[in-house]
Amino acid sequence: MRNTALIIVDDLADWQPYHPSQSVMSAREYMQQAGARHRGTIINLCADLSYLSTGYYVSLLAEARGQRALPSAGVMNDLANLDHYQLFLRDMSRQLNRYVTDSMSNAERASILICFGQTESSELTELARHLFEAYPCPTLQATFIRNGQNWTIEKLSNRPLNELNDEQQTLFANALDAFNKRVWRKARARKEYRYDLAILHDPDEKIPTSDKKALQKFIQAARYNDMDAELITADDYSRLLEFDALFIRETTRINHHTYRFAKKAQANGLVVIDSPQAILKCANKVFLHELLEKNKVPMPRSELLIDGDNLDYAAIGDKLGYPVVLKIPDGAFSIGVEKASNEDELRATANRLFEKSTILLAQEFMRTDFDWRIGVLNNRAVYACKYYMARNHWQIYNHAESSRHRSGDFECMGVHQVPKEVIKVALQATRLIGDGLYGVDMKEAPGGPVIIEVNDNPSIDHGVEDLHLSDELYRIIMADFVRRLEH
Repeated sequence: MRNTALIIVDDLADWQPYHPSQSVMSAREYMQQAGARHRGTIINLCADLSYLSTGYYVSLLAEARGQRALPSAGVMNDLANLDHYQLFLRDMSRQLNRYVTDSMSNAERASILICFGQTESSELTELARHLFEAYPCPTLQATFIRNGQNWTIEKLSNRPLNELNDEQQTLFANALDAFNKRVWRKARARKEYRYDLAILHDPDEKIPTSDKKALQKFIQAARYNDMDAELITADDYSRLLEFDALFIRETTRINHHTYRFAKKAQANGLVVIDSPQAILKCANKVFLHELLEKNKVPMPRSELLIDGDNLDYAAIGDKLGYPVVLKIPDGAFSIGVEKASNEDELRATANRLFEKSTILLAQEFMRTDFDWRIGVLNNRAVYACKYYMARNHWQIYNHAESSRHRSGDFECMGVHQVPKEVIKVALQATRLIGDGLYGVDMKEAPGGPVIIEVNDNPSIDHGVEDLHLSDELYRIIMADFVRRLEH
């Protein structure tokens, strides 16, 4: 069954101005259903969304039945309590003052209707989208009030469907059509899939986590596992609830849209890889260092350097030995990782990196010809690679502009070919993060394997990480999405 929207209204007569559809149901009929008969999104258009009202119970029952409700009971509570979002509204008010419309210039109070993130005022389109993304309510009334020379958002509330005039009804119908075209258009003659998967990527990313061929392999593997997969970008944030699951194939960061996508997906019951908790734990090397150290997972000797402390660089060098590797906490693909060969270099490099981060991670340098990358999914190792250092360089990636050899060679192999202790330590680390998809970077030291870092969004490129398993690697990952959806 496709992930279509089911529209709930107080009375079927409220839907009379719109195109007839079997996807429209009265609130009473929906609440009287025994269990969940619909798998898609529930669009709740009840007029009263106050606590314990009919509209409130529609969304509450939808969530209890494992369905996604728009708006959710949580959003209803937020809209009913202005104090909960004053900080957010102050930020939105700054946007409002950049896009004040001519119709508001001489007024003391004004309001706009926002339908699924769209509004009649083209100047306020961006503001409307942000408000809908933060408070996904199908028909949102935003009221503004003038304070001196500035406008502020006074109130956000649900706008009943039966109160819309002809022009607003057109806005609503067009916005709903854009939000979920399947409600309005005849299904194309194609295979019906059980689930819908969104694959978040950035087509302009310089070092993507999956190249174009790998992304197409994921789409093919999804369909093999009875899921329809679609590539989305950061601009599709408002569309996220159309899907059952989210697969992030873009370099993740905390203060970034990838984290916001993961948070929204998880909050609305989507299966998401990787989860916001995993992004939080892996994206910052300081957090990961403390987590591994606390749980006695082997890693290189390390030291946290805090800007402003009276740092004894001589003692740090004596403890770790030269050269010392310095890392900013949120670097990726060897970016923000530098090496210091003596005390003067250590001091100068640290001072330069402190301009980007208050805390740095200093680690002993371990000279090896390659790093292990163990791919782990659901606490099971599924692929393995050796990444060799870039030619005439100490890292896998060489970001120097003059370098002709940006990355080293690689060797992909079966998990059974990897030393057992390497797999054991890799799994020991990922169990502390979660059950998602991780790439564990490791070195083999004289005392045994050590963890360099755990990536929550590991690179999977065609012809590299899939060289041993080929299409089966993509199918394994997609099959795990289905397992999670069924669970």
